[in-house]
Amino acid sequence: MFLTEVLDRNSVAGPVSANSKRNALQIVADVAERTLGAYGLEADAILQGLLEREKLSSTGVGQGVAVPHAALPGLTRMHGVFIRLETPVSYEAIDDVPVDLIFALFAPEEAGSEHLRALAKVSRILRQKELREQLRQVDTADALYALLNRTETSHAA
Repeated sequence: MFLTEVLDRNSVAGPVSANSKRNALQIVADVAERTLGAYGLEADAILQGLLEREKLSSTGVGQGVAVPHAALPGLTRMHGVFIRLETPVSYEAIDDVPVDLIFALFAPEEAGSEHLRALAKVSRILRQKELREQLRQVDTADALYALLNRTETSHAA
C-alpha cells in the first residue's frame, strides 16, 4: 500500500520536457507544490531542499532512475512525486546513464528510519526492468499513475 499512500494523482506528471538536472528538479518542486502547498511549502523551498540533498551526492540510482528526496518542515507524513521526462537528462547517476524517471520523496523532518525505508522501497520497485519500460512507453500522467498503482497492488498479493 505504500505508493498509494504517498502518491496521489496530482503528484504525477509526464511526459515533461527538461534540459538539465536542475530544471528536472524544478519541475519536481513545481508538481510537489500542488500537494505540499497545503503545508505552506512553495516550489522554491522544495527545490532548495532537493538541491541541498544533491550536494551530498547524486540521487541518480542507475538505469535512468533518480530518487531525489528531502526532509521538509511542517510535513506530517511522507509525500511522493513522480515525473517522466520526454528526453533523459544528465544527472550524475551512479552508472552515468541519463535520467528520465524521477520519483521524489518528501518526509517530515523527524521521519528518520521511515524515510530510509521509503527510499529503499521506491528504489526496489523502480529496479524492475519491465515497469521501467512500461513507464517509458505511456504518454499521459494518468497512465503513469495507473502503472505505479498497479505495480503496488500486484506487490501486495
